[in-house]
Amino acid sequence: MPRVRPKRRHMTRLLTELRVGWSSHGSHLSSYQPILPSLSLSLFPHSHCCSHSSNPLRTLCLTPHTMASNHLNGDSHILHHPKKPKLSSTSTSTSLITPSEIQSEFCHHDPSVARINNGSFGCCPTSVIKAQQVLQLEFLRQPDYFYFNCLKEGILKSRTVIKQLINARHVDEVSIVDNATTAAAIVLQRIAWAFTEGRFDKGDVAIMLHYAYGAVKKSIEAYVTRAGGCVIEVQMPFPVNSNDEIIHEFRKALERGKENGRKIRLAVIDHITSMPCVVIPVKELVKICREEGVDQVFVDAAHAIGCTDVDMQDIGADFYTSNLHKWFFCPPSIAFLYSRSSPKCLDLHHPVVSHEYGNGLAVESAWIGTRDYSAQLVVPKVLDFVNRFEGGIEGIKKRNHDNAMEMGQMLAKAWGTNLGCPPEMCASMVMVGLPASLAFSSDSDTLKLRAHLRENFGVEVPLYYRAPKDGEVGVITGYARISYQVYNKFEDYTKFRDAINKLVCDGFTCNLLSI
Repeated sequence: MPRVRPKRRHMTRLLTELRVGWSSHGSHLSSYQPILPSLSLSLFPHSHCCSHSSNPLRTLCLTPHTMASNHLNGDSHILHHPKKPKLSSTSTSTSLITPSEIQSEFCHHDPSVARINNGSFGCCPTSVIKAQQVLQLEFLRQPDYFYFNCLKEGILKSRTVIKQLINARHVDEVSIVDNATTAAAIVLQRIAWAFTEGRFDKGDVAIMLHYAYGAVKKSIEAYVTRAGGCVIEVQMPFPVNSNDEIIHEFRKALERGKENGRKIRLAVIDHITSMPCVVIPVKELVKICREEGVDQVFVDAAHAIGCTDVDMQDIGADFYTSNLHKWFFCPPSIAFLYSRSSPKCLDLHHPVVSHEYGNGLAVESAWIGTRDYSAQLVVPKVLDFVNRFEGGIEGIKKRNHDNAMEMGQMLAKAWGTNLGCPPEMCASMVMVGLPASLAFSSDSDTLKLRAHLRENFGVEVPLYYRAPKDGEVGVITGYARISYQVYNKFEDYTKFRDAINKLVCDGFTCNLLSI
């Protein structure tokens, strides 16, 4: 009988033959690392390395043919045209996930809390958390090997998946960053340099929505206003009845921006506003910007991927960012920044400058110093999880939207109120009016009642104060933003309904709560 070489010894032999090059443009770092048997066994323990599916690192580490040559952003040219990842569950070899398996995947959630606020922090299934922990341990076991052999290639694989999900033309257009706030800083930093270097005139304009996310507003203040730019806000109505209302206000803001011969250098447009939550007609607004001569368009789509349709070629923005830890089941925190291939979109840099400065944003973002990169490496594993659902991410989005609308309408009917916008302007989140008798009179009231619901009723939901207009009496001034994700149950929403009903029945008003 022929002698069979043990798998572990064979793997050790293969690893000792690896030579790894990390290069991009002018910077080059290469080393030859003989791998000891003990190292190979710690990185590839037999219990999972020899499995065909359970070790995330198995798909990350470099092989000789992927190390052959590098491209524009230090990426292997072999991976620039990958086989398109499966975006829906069509394989007969993998059964669809069951309701009990869904609950098991999210069993780490506090069962005592009705968690109807997926929009703020997202969720991550147990299978992905375990995959992330494997990667974290592999780094801690031998960080040098992980850095030289696994990290760069793993991030490229994640970028390739994202590229397919968002229909970008090229993987070089996709960078991975911590969150949408970081992405905003990257784009706005470039605008600030243009003012500082004299390419933009003092007083040139940046447009943003009145309901832009607070952190992005602060970033615009920090980068654009301080550099000498003028900021104009689009005054949006809420409640809102149609896209036409938003488009009308947007055109008015553009007209103000071009007064006295000023140029509009940047438009910052939300895809889904955070609070109040409304799906914005981004494609139409981007088209208007092109017609009106706006230099560049940045879409802040923190909530978008996994929640609404995201297609870079269809939307047509210069820059687009979305968090993957909100609605795409990644662990926090991870986002992508899309930068359209165009001369105007060059010279983007990560605000944390490290050794890869000047090698392209994607490479700069892939290494900003020693830190935990595991959230950026599990995107392929997340796609595996998503594909266990009927219809993949498209099926999840549709079911979440339909369920969110149904729950929102149920709550509005129970309280005698209304929704903040029509179904076509909702995604997986819905604004539901709260009873006027609760008497919201400030943003502080929303925070106090939110804490009261959390601490006394086990309900986690963000609330919004809508100031009454002149002459309005007895109108709804408080709204709840409810989310629906795959782990949610009908009981989560009836718990919220019953909590509000009890407060109303008890004669509760917001001014009864202490600060």
